[in-house]
Amino acid sequence: MQNRPAKPWNELTIRQRCKMVAAARFSIARHVEDFTRLCASEQRTDTLETVTAELFPLCDALHYLGRKAAAILRTRRLGVVGRPLWMWGVHSVVQRDPHGTVLILGTWNYPLFLVGVQVAQALAAGNRVRVKPAAGCEALTRRLVQCFYDAGVPVDALVQLDSSVDSARQALANTATSRCGDRIDLVVLTGSANTGRKVLEQTANSLIPTILELSGCDAVVVLPGASVKRVCEFVKFGLTLNSGATCIGPRRLFVEDSPIADQLVKGLCQQLAAIDTPFTIHPAARDGVNQAITNSIAGGAIDATSCFDAEMLGSSGRMSSLVLDRVCVDDAIASADLFAPVISVIRLANINDAVAAINGNRYRLAASVFGPNRDAVMMASQLDVGSVTINDLIAPTADPRVPFGGRGNSGFGVTRGDEGLLAMTVPKVTSRRRGSFALHLLPRNEATRQKLPIVLQLVHGKGIADRWRALRRLIS
Repeated sequence: MQNRPAKPWNELTIRQRCKMVAAARFSIARHVEDFTRLCASEQRTDTLETVTAELFPLCDALHYLGRKAAAILRTRRLGVVGRPLWMWGVHSVVQRDPHGTVLILGTWNYPLFLVGVQVAQALAAGNRVRVKPAAGCEALTRRLVQCFYDAGVPVDALVQLDSSVDSARQALANTATSRCGDRIDLVVLTGSANTGRKVLEQTANSLIPTILELSGCDAVVVLPGASVKRVCEFVKFGLTLNSGATCIGPRRLFVEDSPIADQLVKGLCQQLAAIDTPFTIHPAARDGVNQAITNSIAGGAIDATSCFDAEMLGSSGRMSSLVLDRVCVDDAIASADLFAPVISVIRLANINDAVAAINGNRYRLAASVFGPNRDAVMMASQLDVGSVTINDLIAPTADPRVPFGGRGNSGFGVTRGDEGLLAMTVPKVTSRRRGSFALHLLPRNEATRQKLPIVLQLVHGKGIADRWRALRRLIS
């Protein structure tokens, strides 16, 4: 274990903090077996998923912070270049200050990657961090926190709370009563839209800034010319990753009602039929998933896989991956935040109608577009979502350089990437005047009233002619 810094955490230089935070990846890599064991659950049955979907992206993000965070958070000095004439003699400095204490409310589906990056970015920015793990993730979070301690992060800068809802409520209640040392200055939540609403109810009274990464009902758009085989392969990956408990997993598939749609449904069913073992749905999601699927089939949707067993899902929480065909755009399941391996195929008369269907949905976390590059880029540019992938899904969001956030009921604010790091700070501007001349202290006399409008025309006139006329008026 490295020596603890003598200075308070927020008084260390940015480079010192970033170096320690980045060094946590060494301890994570050293204890990879512990992490894969602690991540095992009814949803996470494959240790390879822990390595590829959590540990690699987390360590990549820590490495990125070590290399780039100091430059991202650097102080900007604003001198003569670009300075308005009115501000003659003024030099400004823009620095990024930490919020103070950041409360991170963790999630159960990706408790390493999502929570770990949020903790790392908050620490690198100079904040104290209080992290509340999701129920069942206490030991895993404790192991993660210890990796930051091993890297030199002081114990008072990073504190793990218990996993009860009451611990978060108490932290926010202490803020409301302004108890010294207990104030929360920023809340970061990864969870459902309903949980987001409850958190906002608590943060509203104290006006605590909040970053919310919430539910998704993400779309896959299949354009004419897309490879049916590749679409099926990617959708199978996204649909079954983490037993379907992925916020940006595919939930709706838009395709023109043509023979291509039939090929897609058939190909998806063949891909999914190769999976022998049913998936276990998280207890918090089971009832909602069961009800949504049952109602959809009763309303006319077709169980293309012919494998849905409502009784088995209700009694054991287990279900096979499911393709629902002939789902309508306005069906309830087409706007439901399901954490399960189920996708609704929505057939459109014109694929361009997918834009309105996606942008009109309450959940707009991410989307994927498959097809020829030019057409896919055009479609992606019209989608009002937080993240769009072209001819791929989910995986590109693990790039440590890119931010992540949603629109609508999928939340607001960003985590990860450069923008996520900056969101863990607040800007502070310090301006200093040099010299005795100050234009705004000129006397308010008749000469000033006549000349200043002409000066405005001289500085901001449209062309040379306008400015020349202003200059002549000023001289005369």
